[in-house]
Amino acid sequence: MHFNPYGGSGAQVAADLATLSLRADVGAAEVLAVARTHAMALTEVTEDEAVRILAWGRRLWEVFGAPPGRRVDLVNDLLATAACRPYISRHDGRPPHLHYSSEGAGRVERVYGYTAGGLAHLVCEEPDRLGLCAREGCGVAYVDTSRNGRRRYCSTRCGTRVAVAEHRARQASA
Repeated sequence: MHFNPYGGSGAQVAADLATLSLRADVGAAEVLAVARTHAMALTEVTEDEAVRILAWGRRLWEVFGAPPGRRVDLVNDLLATAACRPYISRHDGRPPHLHYSSEGAGRVERVYGYTAGGLAHLVCEEPDRLGLCAREGCGVAYVDTSRNGRRRYCSTRCGTRVAVAEHRARQASA
């Protein structure tokens, strides 16, 4: 499955920030690492900015856990908060591409626009391709890029843990 840049990378950043926002031991370094993993042009994130971005991440997490019919309203709220206004940008030698915040926007506002825009594209194009891991106690947000779009777990590791636990339960009851 190939997504457009915002439905793909923007939604992936949203998933990673949503998951990161659930942890208590994170700060600017971890937020910046997420941005860099997804090739966002952020060179720095202050602790104050990290607090705001992680609060945003908790709002993003709600989208991943919501039923598909509720996601549109949640993403519209995110878009309104991000005050998204798309425009085509050319910077750093990159080809023209969409931005959802002005060139003069701060780092936090750029993260808001990028993630809200990514989720908006995904919810419009493939609303069933995002979710929360089905393994009890995991809660990791994911974007389903599998071929058949039937992913239920954040990783093969979580899916295997569930399968092994179910197998052992069947063996014990036999």
